Amino acid sequence: MAIRKLRPTSPGQRHKIISTFSEITTDKPEKSLLAPIHKSGGRNNQGRMTMRYTGGGHKRRYRIIDFKRNKYGVAATVESIEYDPNRTARIALLKYEDGEKRYIIAPQGLQVGQTVKNGDDATPTIGHAMFLKDIPLGTVVHNVEMRPGQGGVIARGAGAYAQLNAREGKYAVLKMPSGETRMVLVSCMATIGSVSNAEHSLEVSGKAGRSRWLGRRPRVRGVVMNPVDHPMGGGEGRNSGGHPRSRNGVPAKGYKTRHKKKASNKYIIERRKK
Repeated sequence: MAIRKLRPTSPGQRHKIISTFSEITTDKPEKSLLAPIHKSGGRNNQGRMTMRYTGGGHKRRYRIIDFKRNKYGVAATVESIEYDPNRTARIALLKYEDGEKRYIIAPQGLQVGQTVKNGDDATPTIGHAMFLKDIPLGTVVHNVEMRPGQGGVIARGAGAYAQLNAREGKYAVLKMPSGETRMVLVSCMATIGSVSNAEHSLEVSGKAGRSRWLGRRPRVRGVVMNPVDHPMGGGEGRNSGGHPRSRNGVPAKGYKTRHKKKASNKYIIERRKK
């Protein structure tokens, strides 16, 4: 999983840094695990734009990912490592001993032909899914559940991981990718290892057109708008601005938006670093 810098044969190639895709073993996805995606272009069911700077992009098909890893007691073999246009991480195709196939988020270092397991009989090896009560302290994990049976929601992006620091009664103490330290029930599942494609953060698109391929339209700064369009708009010449805030007037820097009576506050031991 390396990156390569291109020679400046054109302005679009000059600063371009992309993945080598060397870890990918096939370019044909498993047909039974594909689903259609309907693009809204940022419009709601009344046709009104509710999400700006969205639209266009290449046509995609969704890969159905097994975030729950709830097929217990059946070993699976890694058949391929594949590219997924819907996420930054790579995905792995598993074939279970009973013939069923499922996609999972590929951990860093997972190889084709490797065997993985889920549940109580799994071992703390890369790609195995285990309950937090069984995972050794200090282990790096990803695809962590927040509620038992919910399916993994924490640490799913490229290169992300959480660390199991301690266990206190029915809770495990996890250090999140954000730096937050949080308690999660030990009956929740997590997958061993960190997420693949860790070099994703080093990639540079090189040209605006690549953002359009991904369905991102040009974003306009608030200070260059008119007062009717944004709280920071207006002013003569370049005299505009004011306090940094969103289009709806919510301050952008240092303003706390989390409710102080939120129920999950009691599970947070230490907030993320500012």
